[in-house]
Parts: sequence; C-alpha cells; structure tokens
Amino acid sequence: MNQYPLWKNALVVIVAVASIIIALPNFYGEDPAVQVSLLSEMPVGEPLAEQIARELENDGLEYLALERAENHILVRFAETEAQLRAVDVLQATLGDEVTVALNLAPRMPGWMQSLGLRPMNLGLDLRGGVHFLLEVDMEAAIEQALERYESDVRAFLREEGIRYSAVTVDRQRIRATLRDAADLDRAVRGLRRELPGLDVQAATESGQPVIELVVSEQRMREIRTGAIQQNTTTIRNRVDELGVAEPLVQRQGDSGIVVQLPGVQDTARAKRIISATATVEFRMQYLEGDAAAAARTGRVPPGAKLYKRRDSGLPVLLNREIIVTGDQLTDASAGFDQNNRPAVNITLDSQGGRRMLDTTRANLGKPMAVVFIENRPYTVLVNGEPETRFRTVEEVISVATIQGVFSNRFQITGLEPAEARNLALLLRAGSLAAPINIVEERTIGPSLGADNIEQGVKAVVIGSLMVFVFMALYYRAFGLIANIGLIMNVVQMLAVLSLLQATLTLPGIAGIVLTIGMAVDANVLIFERMREELRAGSNPQQAISQGYDKALSSILDGNITTLIAGVVLFIFGTGPIKGFAVTLSIGILTSMFTAIIITRAVVNAICGGRRLQTLWI
Repeated sequence: MNQYPLWKNALVVIVAVASIIIALPNFYGEDPAVQVSLLSEMPVGEPLAEQIARELENDGLEYLALERAENHILVRFAETEAQLRAVDVLQATLGDEVTVALNLAPRMPGWMQSLGLRPMNLGLDLRGGVHFLLEVDMEAAIEQALERYESDVRAFLREEGIRYSAVTVDRQRIRATLRDAADLDRAVRGLRRELPGLDVQAATESGQPVIELVVSEQRMREIRTGAIQQNTTTIRNRVDELGVAEPLVQRQGDSGIVVQLPGVQDTARAKRIISATATVEFRMQYLEGDAAAAARTGRVPPGAKLYKRRDSGLPVLLNREIIVTGDQLTDASAGFDQNNRPAVNITLDSQGGRRMLDTTRANLGKPMAVVFIENRPYTVLVNGEPETRFRTVEEVISVATIQGVFSNRFQITGLEPAEARNLALLLRAGSLAAPINIVEERTIGPSLGADNIEQGVKAVVIGSLMVFVFMALYYRAFGLIANIGLIMNVVQMLAVLSLLQATLTLPGIAGIVLTIGMAVDANVLIFERMREELRAGSNPQQAISQGYDKALSSILDGNITTLIAGVVLFIFGTGPIKGFAVTLSIGILTSMFTAIIITRAVVNAICGGRRLQTLWI
C-alpha cells in the first residue's frame, strides 16, 4: 500500500532533476560586458577582435574575456566602471560602421550554454536594463507631409488631364503653376475636394495661373501629434517583435519617447531596431537625363532625384514622384525568390495596391527602382565626450524592368539575408512617421538601489526558514518532508520562469514569498486529514492514503480560485502587477505538483509497503 509504480517514481525523479538543471543558471550571476557588432549584421572577423583588444590595452582597461560569436564580439569585465569606460573608448575608436552597446553576460558554464539554458530576466528594479530617450524630428515630419501633399497634387492634376509646368513646395505651402487658365477653376474645386485639410486658393503670377495650397497651423499641430503617436506605436510594435518582456514605451513631452527594456540580452540589436527609420520607396527611373553628368556637375533635372546604387555605387536618376511608400505596407516577411536569393515579400494596402497597379500597367517595359532608406548612427567626440548622431542613407537596392502588371503583392530583392530579416521586421512593425534621434542612452540601475535584490533574497530566505521551522516542529518528520516539497517548489518556479524567459521584478519576489506561505497550506490540509484518520482508528497506511485522497478536492478548490485571481491580474494589470501575477500563478501550479506528487513520492518511498505502528506527525 502507498507505493507508486516504477514509471511514476522515474517521472518524479526526471522532473525534479530537470527542474534543478534548468534553474541552475540563475545562481551563477552575470558579468558586465560590452557587445560589439557590425551595423550590417554581417559576421565579425578576427581583425575586429584584435583591434578591440588593442584599443582596450592601450587605454589600460583589463577585461575578463573576449568572446567572438558569429555576428558579435562580447567583452566581459569584472566591474561596471571598466565596462562604461570601455564603451566610451570603443565608440570613439571603432568608427561609425560598428555598434557598441552595454550588456550583461551570464557566467554559467559552457555545458549549460550548449544545452541552451538561460537564466530568467530581471526587471529594471532588480537588474536594470537599457533606457533610451528618443526625440522625434518634427521638422522632418512636416517636410515629409508636404512631400506627400506635393505628390498628391501632381497625381490629381495628371489624372484629371490638367496640364501644369511645375509643382513646388515653399515652407508651409505647395504651389502648382498651370499651363492653361481655363483649367484653374476645375483644378481648385477638385483639390479642395481631394485635400480638405488644406486651404486651396487661386492666383495669377506673371500672367500664369497658380494654385496655392496652404497648410494651416491646426493641421501642422495635427501632423506633429500624429507623428509622435505613430512613432510611439511603431516603436512599441518593434519592441514586441524583439520579444522583450514588460517593456515601457511612452510619450514624454511634446517630442520625446521613453523606452525602457528590462532584462534585454542583445542591446545592440535593440538599439538598431528601435532607432532605425528603415523603410522603402518605389519610384520609376528617370530616363530623360544623364545620371553620370548629374552626379559630376550637381545639376539634377527638375523632375528627378539623384541616388546611388548599393551594389555598384553608380549614380542613378529616379522620378521625384513616389509610387508607394513604406507606410502603405500591411505585411512584410523575409523569404527567398525563385532563384533562392534573399527577398522580402510585400503586401500593400488597397490604396497602395491601386497606385502600383496603375503604375505597372502604364509603364510596362520600363525600369522601376526600390529605394532603401535608413537612419544610421555614428559617434563623434564633442568636448572629449562621445556623442551619438544619425545620418540618413538612401540607396537604390534594385532596379528592375516591369515585366508584367501587379498590384498589392510582390517581392523586393537585392538584400543580404540579415538585411532582409531586419527590413521585414521594421516594415511589419510599421513605418516611422518621422526620424528619431537617441538623445540619451544609459543603463538603469535598480530603482531602489542594490538593496532591492538583497532585501528580496533575504525576504525569501527568512520566509522560507520560518515556514521550515514551523513545519518541522509542528508536524515533525512529515514536516521535514513538506519542507523538501517547498524547496522543490521554489526550484520549479525558477525553472519555469527561466524556460518562459519571464521577467522577475520586486513585486514578483513578493509573489514568490506569498506562494511559499500558500504552498504549505496543501500539506497542512493533508497532514491534518491524516491526524483525523488516525484519531478515527485508521491504521497508519490507511491514514496516509486517506489523507492525500480526501484532501485533494479542497486543495484543488482553493488553488484554482487563487489561480483565477492571478490570471485576472495578469490580463487587466500592467507592469509590476503583471510581474506579481506571473510568479503567483506559476507558484500555484508548481505548489500543487510538489505538495501532491513530490511529497507523496517521498512519503511512499519512506513509509510505503512497511508495517507501521505509528506516524511521526
């Protein structure tokens, strides 16, 4: 009686051992580190590693280890001060094609890393993380809006068959000069209908009919507000794509956005993805001018813009009119074309699909270009201090002849595999309404200092010891068995948090302490039921069996109701409340397993199949 079959004992042992192994990385801690990677996300070579070591040695900085992975180099340090100095040195000496970012590298042994084990993430109030203060370029937002209005005016006049000699942008107004005064009234009425947000007026200048479209101050405010709202939403989507747990993305002031990423491992990639303004534009190639002459003389035809091709660096002229922009994309995914080359599969919205359909239908056999636009960071020394700045790079990644008519589904080629993945991520997350600059980047220390970690661990230890002592004194040998279950409960909680890569915060530690106190309730119910059975005259083996069986329904009822409360907190809570709900819910599930299964297995191993005279309870 009271014996598990062999398979069940084996399962309990496997789960216990696996939980211990998975939880182990959390006890090794982390080293302050600096991560260096290329902006292009290409593999890093030995020369870069040697240059990093040389620069650190020249500055007298000692490091614990320099580790080279496929696409980054990680330098470990013993102290945070050395880590911060190393960032300044490397940013100032490695050039603007390299990203240097702060990181925290786990100290766990190599065999754990080879198994893919990882410690759980710690929140900003425990471990800290990365803090970005971003500033939205409002002037660029206005400029982009005016360019879109200019393109809309050109498209309207062309579709209506109204001849014009020029459409220009001057500060907050768009001016369209018509060829025939007879078209003036029709053009004004149509533009007022198509662009209700602008003040459309007719005028005559040097005998020529002119239409002025003025952007009002109210509309300017709407553009600025829309830019920061769209950028906030886009950055939040990008952070979600990165898989960061419990991030903070919120507006600050008129043009600022605060981003806090707790527990990030790859801060270099996070910085690139968040600050990037990578998008694409589709333009027809301008065939009426000489690109080489325009590049040599600087004289670009009025209806064209000069670009360079990424693959060859040769100049190319494209039409000023944009066919489709990145903000008209509804989906983007990385893949391969029919020739097994990296590609990005594009899906446009209905308006973009119509524009692309009309363009390809009218321009069969003509070349169309894809312009890749990216905001790249670079570091300069200002008064001896490194300062991050950004420059906009516009490159033509492909020029292809339109072979057939297509609309809202097609592919972009001409990218490296890593670039295709990143571009797909950025386009899928949404296009930024305006460029952003990182005006502040720093690591966040614990919000209440390092005492938070120490006090949190102390709370867990003291709470556990008090429960251990009470259970051992009150339930004697069975109390010690319950303590084994409590230890395994904490281990399994850490294992589950590590597997889920959940973020542990200070409220999460409170959830662990609460769970320790609640976890023993199940064993209390079981042991009290055993005492009742002994008082009723049952023999010890029957008392053990009846104690576990009859207490099961009460244990399930109490834990399920608490679990429902934890799920509700997670669904409707935010930030710290979610952290508390996660550890509470995980703790409830693991406590039921340890109290019912693991302690029963230990009791069966000690007492099962024996002729007992009494129970030590």
